[in-house]
Amino acid sequence: MKTYTKFLIYNFFKSFFLVFLITFCLIFILNLLTELDFFKQINVTNSFTMYLSLINTPSFIFEMFPFIFLISSQVFLINIFEHNQIEIFRYFGLKNIDILKIICFCSFLVGIAIVLIFYNFSSSLKKIYLELKTNYTSDNKYLAVITNNGLWIKDKIDNKILIINSLEIENNYLLNSFITEFDDNYKILRNIQSEKIDIEYNTWKIHNAKVIIDNFTTEEKVLELKSNFDYQKIQTLFSNLTSLSIFELFELKKNYEQLGYSTIEVDMHLNKLVVAPFHYMLMIFFSGTIMFYFKSKKNNTFKLSLGLFMSVLIYYYNNFFYVLGNTVKISIIQSVWIPLIFLFCINQLMLKLIKS
Repeated sequence: MKTYTKFLIYNFFKSFFLVFLITFCLIFILNLLTELDFFKQINVTNSFTMYLSLINTPSFIFEMFPFIFLISSQVFLINIFEHNQIEIFRYFGLKNIDILKIICFCSFLVGIAIVLIFYNFSSSLKKIYLELKTNYTSDNKYLAVITNNGLWIKDKIDNKILIINSLEIENNYLLNSFITEFDDNYKILRNIQSEKIDIEYNTWKIHNAKVIIDNFTTEEKVLELKSNFDYQKIQTLFSNLTSLSIFELFELKKNYEQLGYSTIEVDMHLNKLVVAPFHYMLMIFFSGTIMFYFKSKKNNTFKLSLGLFMSVLIYYYNNFFYVLGNTVKISIIQSVWIPLIFLFCINQLMLKLIKS
């Protein structure tokens, strides 16, 4: 590896870790303020709130990486411009595009490491965070999970505990369900079997219910059952995919498919992880072309502000297509790749400008 390549890589990573640490501290402080507000009427120690803030920070950091890469490249290039090192590189025949290629390649490799290592690490911490936080919310008395045996729900309402297992979900109906109702001491009160349960509202309508009490079976055409869950709540229960590792996401997708549950959100999340290294690389290139185009301007604040402003526009543009994909207005592939293709085209335009 050539000396100037080592120099560029070293200084880029130096800028990257500096921006990373600053971002980490800012997010940690914001998380801490949020946790302090949440626990203001709950008796917990300050160290516990700090711990929750700390383990919740990496998942937010992961979402901030496009901005971290962009700002890092700007800080890196500002240092080069201020020390007139760009002229030295030109003396050795190194063009602006060559510098961008080196740091873009580095960002792509770092992006792969972030997805494979940092993301799985942050998802593990997020899972711990959610488990601890749930103990202090009103939701800790009920839960829902999807396994290869279908949807399982534990519900507690009116001094009764319900354990529900359904093999499929179709629109707002649970299909092929079995419900066991317990008292507070987990003594079985009754079992309910049904092929179709309407869960649109909190009062479920169990169609053609077979009610089993002490081995005696009766049938009811429509049986109503109160629950803390409705269709909308079940739809949103599994949206926090940041607490799942890549392996767990694939497992969840498999379980969703067996249950007949929509896999769109999981597919979107997996595709976002796949394109993340390319996204980071394009953000680096975009930032670099802006810096080279306005290199004659001494006002570094203007350069940083312009880069951040454009990155915010790109963020909302990406989010717009994400919503389109999530609502099946366009395909998942289109919703993920069109923003990247658009950013690539902008980079090509900026590249022509800095060459002219």
